[in-house]
Amino acid sequence: MLNTLRDITQAVAGASSLDSALNVLVSQTKLAMQTQCCSIYILEQQHLVLSASDGLASAAINNVKMPLSEGLVGLAAEKEEAVNLADAKSHHRFKFFPEVEEEEYRAFLAVPIIFQKQVVGVIVVQQPQPRQFSENEEAFLMTLAAQLAVVVRSLKNKAAISNVQQQVVFKGVSASKGIAIAEAFVLGGAISLAQPDIKCADVDKETLRLKSAMQRCKDIISTLSQRFDREKADDIASIFSALQLLLNEASLGGEYLREVALGWQAESAVSRVSLRYIDQFIAMEDPYLKERASDIRELGQKVLRQLIEPNKLDLAPSKPVILVAKEVDATLLAEFPRGKLAGIVTELGGVNAHAAILARALGVPAIVGVDQVLAANIDDKKLVLNANSGQLLVSPSDAVLHEYHTLISESQAQQRQFSAELSLPAQTIDGHRIQLYLNAGLLSGLSTDMAEGADGIGLYRTEIPFMLHQRFPSEIEQVHVYKQVLSAARDRPVVMRTLDVGGDKPLPYFPINEDNPFLGWRGIRLSLDHPELFLMQLRAMLTANADSAQLQILLPMVSNLDEIDRTLLYLEQAYSELTEELNRTIPKPQIGVMLEVPSLLFQLEDVAKRVDFVSVGSNDLTQYLLAVDRNNPSVSPLFDSFHPGVLRALKWTITDCNRYQLDASICGELAGEPMGALLLVAMGYQKLSMNQGSIARINYLLRRIDKQSLEQLLEQALLLSNGEQVRQLLNEYLNEQELISILH
Repeated sequence: MLNTLRDITQAVAGASSLDSALNVLVSQTKLAMQTQCCSIYILEQQHLVLSASDGLASAAINNVKMPLSEGLVGLAAEKEEAVNLADAKSHHRFKFFPEVEEEEYRAFLAVPIIFQKQVVGVIVVQQPQPRQFSENEEAFLMTLAAQLAVVVRSLKNKAAISNVQQQVVFKGVSASKGIAIAEAFVLGGAISLAQPDIKCADVDKETLRLKSAMQRCKDIISTLSQRFDREKADDIASIFSALQLLLNEASLGGEYLREVALGWQAESAVSRVSLRYIDQFIAMEDPYLKERASDIRELGQKVLRQLIEPNKLDLAPSKPVILVAKEVDATLLAEFPRGKLAGIVTELGGVNAHAAILARALGVPAIVGVDQVLAANIDDKKLVLNANSGQLLVSPSDAVLHEYHTLISESQAQQRQFSAELSLPAQTIDGHRIQLYLNAGLLSGLSTDMAEGADGIGLYRTEIPFMLHQRFPSEIEQVHVYKQVLSAARDRPVVMRTLDVGGDKPLPYFPINEDNPFLGWRGIRLSLDHPELFLMQLRAMLTANADSAQLQILLPMVSNLDEIDRTLLYLEQAYSELTEELNRTIPKPQIGVMLEVPSLLFQLEDVAKRVDFVSVGSNDLTQYLLAVDRNNPSVSPLFDSFHPGVLRALKWTITDCNRYQLDASICGELAGEPMGALLLVAMGYQKLSMNQGSIARINYLLRRIDKQSLEQLLEQALLLSNGEQVRQLLNEYLNEQELISILH
């Protein structure tokens, strides 16, 4: 059975069009199940259309249509379950269509094809003799339908997109909010380093191709390096330094050329050299040399991309584009001129992956987890990217375009209105001052962001510089970065989180392969297992702060008190070493822990005896409370920060923190959402940390509400049974306060 399922699925997936795929499907399914008839109906505008059949009259194809409320096929789609009948004609929902010529068929089995909770179509098998299809036959057809759902949906979208008059909607997960209208610029996913070994007919011609590709790489890397030097974005500029050296003919570039001289095609030469050296470096015992393998891999892929997609990577678009790719990394984003990247759409990746974090930092709308978008042939098509709702509209109508242009204009006017009050403090009508802090990770633009209304940096993600390097940054390099962050904050407090990698944030030079990374080796667990790296980072933070006293250190992914105690010992060790080396007293920073593992919520009295503050990471806390992987599109609707259970946990937390005189803030996405900020202020949180783009909006909102009315609203919210009811309650409140437009 497994082989048969695989053969049918592969044959359908390999078809060039929807029609040919459906014809292959019905003929092979009929053969596999040894029935006399197999048909497939595709759902179009709430009508099931007979789209292919092996057994029914060919003249009926695309001509027989029925609403979901009619017929046995409609029953299967309507109930979203199999319909298995020994004698179909005896069922009250049986509908006779003379043109299909199915009078002889009695036995009937229909199974819905469902993609992400949406019915795509129905597959049907029939036989003349009255009998009920067996459990095995029903199970086979259901398994086949489940396997084919993605393929059928993809081919259906592809067919629709080929008709420029028809709008197609893809769904994903919002990674960076905003709306963009532009043409699609599709990159065909990551370039595989494993290219086939192909001999070349003309060595001189291949050498010229390779040298041209290498020169284009050098030009791009040099331009980018200069650009980020000018912007004082050392954390990004450092990505390119090692790659420039490797391209020299005295280094890896010369090895590429020598391989071509031996008669290999340029792509084969780059692949052979890269894979050979990667294997050699990975086999070395020295950790630093092992890390160089990632440099070799990245350079090889850059040169291959210049050989395979030269026109794409010479990108200098005359107008902004929406980048559509399998997955994007930091360097690929950096290769786009800032003003020409209107939005990002990826098939893979999570809301906290490289691309998502950088997109938010750059203020570029982005959605991830858009299944099968690369297979839909949307290059150069007009797109509307609505990252507020996680939607991508392909070939939108003029009316839809006009509507979105209006929305963008209104949003820009609204943002100007919010920004006009940034110089005023975030204080409620009844006098409660709320401090608004900035979540940051990139140095580029940080000084500008800090100048626009933030009370300080509530979360500096130190892992971002680690992710943008090709190796672990040295202590001196870290000191340089941390000093720039402290300087940008201009004497305001800066909360630096220690290295938080693992889970959905791997380092390219320190791979962690786990079956369940979110419950694995990440955050403080990794740091404590590598004291040599942890002490280096603590020393760098203390050194950078030696003359400013702004620093507060935050520990991620803490799940037990022992982790805090061990960290405090390492901090004391680093502090003692530095005071001795500097021969003077330096400021001791406040220490805090992130509350994201639920177990720590029940130990806050003990936590308060050890640290100065806590910062609630609402994203991970929600994920762990609800047992939902927030980066998995299949279960993303279940990730709900407004779930009453999550809200009660947040209220419990601030109540206990106040009881034990433990300073508390919140740095998850919830703090930057208008409805989330209202609930958090009502609970008693006085420090909210968010992305820069949210500060003006939240400041504007808090200046127009009173805390007392919010506390009454919270009491009602905590009694509700689901997140949707909570949102409805908050919508009604904002509508009454004539503030509903702040949600748009």
